[in-house]
Amino acid sequence: MVPSHHKIDVILTQNRSYKCCHMTTTNKTIQIKEITDGQAIHDLFLVREMSRGETKAGKPYLSLALMDASGEISCRVWENADQLMGECPNGAIVLVSGQAQAYKGILQLRIDSLSRVAESEVDLALFVPSTKGNVSQMAKELVKLATSVENPFLKELLLSLFGERKLMAAMKKAPAAKAMHHAYVGGLLEHTLAVTRLAESVCTLYSTLDRSLLLAGALLHDIGKLKEFSFDSFPFDYTDRGRLVGHMVLGIEMMQEKINEIPGFPEDLADRLKHLILSHHGRHEFGSPSLPMMQEAFALNFLDDLDAKINYLDRLSGQVKGEGYQWTEFQRNLERFLFVRGHQAEDGLPSDQGQDNGVDPRQRSLFGL
Repeated sequence: MVPSHHKIDVILTQNRSYKCCHMTTTNKTIQIKEITDGQAIHDLFLVREMSRGETKAGKPYLSLALMDASGEISCRVWENADQLMGECPNGAIVLVSGQAQAYKGILQLRIDSLSRVAESEVDLALFVPSTKGNVSQMAKELVKLATSVENPFLKELLLSLFGERKLMAAMKKAPAAKAMHHAYVGGLLEHTLAVTRLAESVCTLYSTLDRSLLLAGALLHDIGKLKEFSFDSFPFDYTDRGRLVGHMVLGIEMMQEKINEIPGFPEDLADRLKHLILSHHGRHEFGSPSLPMMQEAFALNFLDDLDAKINYLDRLSGQVKGEGYQWTEFQRNLERFLFVRGHQAEDGLPSDQGQDNGVDPRQRSLFGL
């Protein structure tokens, strides 16, 4: 007999409610997506990444990746680099003066001066890309889909995990990736819900699919990212365990801990679910320990990849000028130019615009997320 279901206590926070609630005392006047070549800039940005380098002559300089809710821009500080390093650590809000310059077709910012601004003086929502969805409604739908799973053991597992306040709160904040798809606050919840919706639809088309297994795999395929990333401060980054172990193995550990608490959970069912998690990247070179070997595993791999790529292309479309079809810059992670139709810009420009950006090499080419 399967134990009674855990009571789901979904935390009903409003989207972005965890962000700084102080009134803005220092104004931000321009978004990165609005910057044009040759434009003089005097505005606020968040430092996503800072590194120090030296010219061939031994002169120090700083390389910065600055961001706001609309996108990201690369920058250089050529003067007083060592003196300014302390002003721009990763995650700092800085007031920047400089000029935008196009280099090999990519817009960059030459910084003349910068100074750090206290987070209490700004609204962090201006700097952190976030899901456009309502996180409370998405969380409710996620739990509703978990409740619809017919297999009693898988349902008990899902409700046990999603019934944890801390886990659900992290789910609403976590990105689905550091730089590729859904790489923004709430991205993991948005992506997980989208893949599960797709799984639900596919099950109505292919009657031989095990609906309970596929939905459970969709709901849990990226749950290990809650431990792969650190959310204590922005920008989010990998934890030590996240880099050393990876989100698939971390997810298996989280699942097994709950499975151990469910009397009579069939070992073969647990193995099938674990196979879906461990194979959902589809290929060894994309970080999957296993290749898909079941119908449900193939389906999950394709659905996960579909949602990731549609999200990436959709955000690229929101960044091009005008509304017609246009070519993007060369996308290294997809190894091609893309032909996208412009539409109203969305927050969060895909950040691999011909750059490395610190992404795990296993996850760079053709995504493999």
